[in-house]
Amino acid sequence: MEKLRVGIIGTGGISGCHIDGYKILRDRGEVEIVAGCDIDEEKVKKYVERHNIPRYYTDCHEMMAKEKLDIVSVCTWNAAHKECTIAALRGGANVICEKPMAMNAAEAEEMMRVAKEEGKLLQVGFVRRFGNDADIVKKFRDSGNLGDIYYAKATYLRRDGCPGGWFGDKAYSGGGPLIDLGVHVIDLVRYLAGNPLPVEAFGVTYDNLGSNRAAGLEDAWFAHGGDQFKFTVEDFAAAMVRFDSGLTLSVEASFNLNIKHDVGNIELFGTKAGINLSPDIEVYTDMAGQYVNVKPAGDTALSFSGLFEREIFGFVNAVRGIEPCRAPAEDGVVLMKILDAIYESARVGHSVKIN
Repeated sequence: MEKLRVGIIGTGGISGCHIDGYKILRDRGEVEIVAGCDIDEEKVKKYVERHNIPRYYTDCHEMMAKEKLDIVSVCTWNAAHKECTIAALRGGANVICEKPMAMNAAEAEEMMRVAKEEGKLLQVGFVRRFGNDADIVKKFRDSGNLGDIYYAKATYLRRDGCPGGWFGDKAYSGGGPLIDLGVHVIDLVRYLAGNPLPVEAFGVTYDNLGSNRAAGLEDAWFAHGGDQFKFTVEDFAAAMVRFDSGLTLSVEASFNLNIKHDVGNIELFGTKAGINLSPDIEVYTDMAGQYVNVKPAGDTALSFSGLFEREIFGFVNAVRGIEPCRAPAEDGVVLMKILDAIYESARVGHSVKIN
């Protein structure tokens, strides 16, 4: 098997999740990690030394011009996703771009168009699609045990949890918890419900609480980026999204909210049964004239152990044609259309159609 040549653009925290998967494949002789790229030279120098990568660059265009790469992971801040992804695609590489795919749907559509023009695979970093819990729920849906899924609830709420730095600056992130956290659960609901298409959204956003507030965390937040970044995003967002299948999704996401503790959960409600993903999977239905709550045997809670590695393995297998891409660019574009509609609805104060 010919080794695939790998490059990494962006060497922040999420790139570590990607590199771990590639390093396992490197040890198996399946890939060669040849270059890393970051606009911060000191940062990328330390990164390539730590991970035993031979070369580094501070410009993604230069890296693509000088290296023959088969695969590139784009792990930059959101505002750079489009430029770096297109540079990698034009340079002949297949790309996995971290979520959210772009700053908006127009950028995402341009990225997808370039991938098609170049005949390359573009996968979006919807890592929750690779979770053990997603596999289990998908089996219940595919078997028909849930019936038609017509309503879903998705929450990703933090009491005091802005990641800091560029995540709170709209110029770099494109938004707050909706585009950072909500993207995960919105996409997972779509995936588990069979990828219906959105037709309308109503949303609200609030910036009443700002960045982290308690126990000196305000200072800690600014320590991530100093004066370079400002907190200019929402701290809470909520929405109702209607799909062409008849499914309606209620979603909530927050960096800061006056709640007892952080909450993250997805519930799907079907004509035959409902299913709850957290903390362990439970199915709610009726049998023999009785309501029953069913828990699948074994540990069904989402396991982060090996989660990102499975995503990278799946991407590499898709590039090799061994398995279909589980998170194609088309789904990234749909997700960005949903986010655009929610933000626009919050701005204008009424529901927004999605084409």
